[in-house]
Amino acid sequence: MLHTIRYGRLFDDFVPGSIYAHPWEVTVDEGMLAFFAASFQDAMPTYASRRAAEELGLRDRPVHPLLLLNLGLSFSVHDVSEQAIAHLAYMDVRFPNACYPGDTVVAASRVIATRPVSTGDKGVVHVRTEVSNQDGEVVCSFERKVLVRVGKVAGRAAIVPQSPVDERAAVSPKLRAPAALLGDLPAPRRAVFPTFWDDFEVGDVFAHEGGRTVSEAEHMQLTTLFRNSHPMHVDERYCQKSSFAKTRVVFGGLVLAWVLSLSSRDTAGNAVWDLGLDDGAHPSGVLAGDTLYAASSVVAKEERGKDTGVVVLRVIGLKNTPARILLERGADLFSPELGKTAGRVPEKAVEITRTLLVRRRT
Repeated sequence: MLHTIRYGRLFDDFVPGSIYAHPWEVTVDEGMLAFFAASFQDAMPTYASRRAAEELGLRDRPVHPLLLLNLGLSFSVHDVSEQAIAHLAYMDVRFPNACYPGDTVVAASRVIATRPVSTGDKGVVHVRTEVSNQDGEVVCSFERKVLVRVGKVAGRAAIVPQSPVDERAAVSPKLRAPAALLGDLPAPRRAVFPTFWDDFEVGDVFAHEGGRTVSEAEHMQLTTLFRNSHPMHVDERYCQKSSFAKTRVVFGGLVLAWVLSLSSRDTAGNAVWDLGLDDGAHPSGVLAGDTLYAASSVVAKEERGKDTGVVVLRVIGLKNTPARILLERGADLFSPELGKTAGRVPEKAVEITRTLLVRRRT
């Protein structure tokens, strides 16, 4: 007997309230952390240095939150978006508890809402996903919206596995981080990156200097490392027929992580925790060979205590043109692309709001 099993769902397969327990179960080992660190070069010391993390009161260096987000997004593809046309939005991304090397993570998603689009052939699906460790602690949670075609997927199992999704996490406070980081912190013991909480002023703009060219081998290997199974990212023959680019498109979670890492030396080098992300989107796709650049605008800041403060940034990722050049041309980089009637920025590949817990000068 011949079997062809399909994964993901079409619009009519989604029922609000349904919960999908994604089958992937992955132990995050030191090798995965090393590969991630080498690929993204993020400057936040909490996630890069065991010694720095232990000095902050953590038991080890935690798994980088962007690694957890990429795992959660990829795990959910199996049930949520393997048939999707596009990923539309990131919302309310949180990293409430530390995940450590050796922890095993799983994920589950709840369907929040569905909405057909006016053309009638597609619809928007809104889901909330939680990534948990072996003890059931939520280490990453997020909402996202995807665009899918109408219909039902033939050939997939009708049984929907159930798994709890913690409703309380949906209303978690903005300042959610391991307790050790919310008290007094020791002074840095060595030279640090230049920007502390005290140095940020609302309205400041950073045109980050460095660029990052995306190689085909690297984006493919990282996509499969995270277990992302969407053919748009891994199947060239599929893409020649079905992709807008007629070739593989770089997984958006990787683009987001590269852009935030490009911004990190200027804005996150003295951050101690990534409090979350919100209001994110990918206005255009990225292909192998494109070079990414970043820009950040300070949206808000607030005092937290004598050692730390909160900084809110709007971070923009651009392809093939540095931010300084576009800003000098008068480009409106920091307004959302969705809804613009004029002044669109075709170079924009990702836009998102990031909230950081940042050291104050001692």
